[in-house]
Amino acid sequence: MKKLNVALIFGGKSGEHEVSLLSASSIYKHIDKEKYNVFTIGITKEGNWLYYEGNEENIKNGKWVDLADKDVEINFIPNGNKKVGIIFKDKVQEIDVIFPVLHGPYGEDGTVQGLFELSQIPYAGCGVLASSVGMDKLICKDVFSKIGLPQVDYTFTTRWDFERDLEGEINKIEKSLNYPIFVKPANLGSSVGISKVKNKEELINGINEALKYDSRIVLEKGIDAREIEVAVLGNNDVRASIAGEIKPADEFYSYEDKYIDGQSTYDIPAKIDEVTMENIRSMAIKAFKGIDGKGLSRVDFFIDKNSNEIFINEINTLPGFTNISMYPKMWEFTGINYTNLIDEIIQLALDVRK
Repeated sequence: MKKLNVALIFGGKSGEHEVSLLSASSIYKHIDKEKYNVFTIGITKEGNWLYYEGNEENIKNGKWVDLADKDVEINFIPNGNKKVGIIFKDKVQEIDVIFPVLHGPYGEDGTVQGLFELSQIPYAGCGVLASSVGMDKLICKDVFSKIGLPQVDYTFTTRWDFERDLEGEINKIEKSLNYPIFVKPANLGSSVGISKVKNKEELINGINEALKYDSRIVLEKGIDAREIEVAVLGNNDVRASIAGEIKPADEFYSYEDKYIDGQSTYDIPAKIDEVTMENIRSMAIKAFKGIDGKGLSRVDFFIDKNSNEIFINEINTLPGFTNISMYPKMWEFTGINYTNLIDEIIQLALDVRK
């Protein structure tokens, strides 16, 4: 059987650059190299596209930048037969499918997906619309409201409003929400820039921190909640995994805990009753279809510890794929191991282009 040529793209300009390296190194390690020729392309923090040929360890530790072939020109080009390729110096290497592992802005927000669409390149994951909606927490909340998915109370502010009238914005927020409040950049993932605040001083500091990453800020009512996650997979026929529960080591599941310290624990399956499990899986599929998702996503929920109410938190259209990430772990428990999961995601990418 002829091998498929897969371009694994990682890195990027976002604050989640290092997370992307961890995900890409793990995918490279587990992808079936009897089925795929893997071409690894990294994007530096400055936005330079470089061809790297080497092992996954140097992707993980960031040394790939110095080891990349600076003479290889990266261009995605279509031709009359809809064959697409990468220009390596003076020859074109045909590529069958792109596997982007680009978390956060410029990779998970529809921008690079637009490039792939224009180039007629089959690619893994959600399209332009779903990626952009899923990335923007404010827009996504509007969509979830329209399709009837319950959410915690929230409001928002912007850099312009906050800098123009700090006291007025703080008063507006405090009238809308009781402490504690979660402060989040509207367009970022992996808990980057997120803080839990308990008073006015912490609120101001939290907004200033979040404004380092985005000009629009989401503020959510903090509840005493269990954190439940579900992995979804599919195009038209969408499946949901068994749900898992994150047990944060800190007050919430922070960036450091996800990717550095790893002190949180988890239960897969989540210790919830069968009815709640099926409700959450059904809501995950509804959310995925609601944003016109394709390929894969992870959908996150809260269960209020006092009322047992279920609230959708967010959808991640390019979830973490590290060796400790929940997305592959939940599918493994549901019956799809890591290598076969990569196969399915690649096939779903090809099916969209049929």
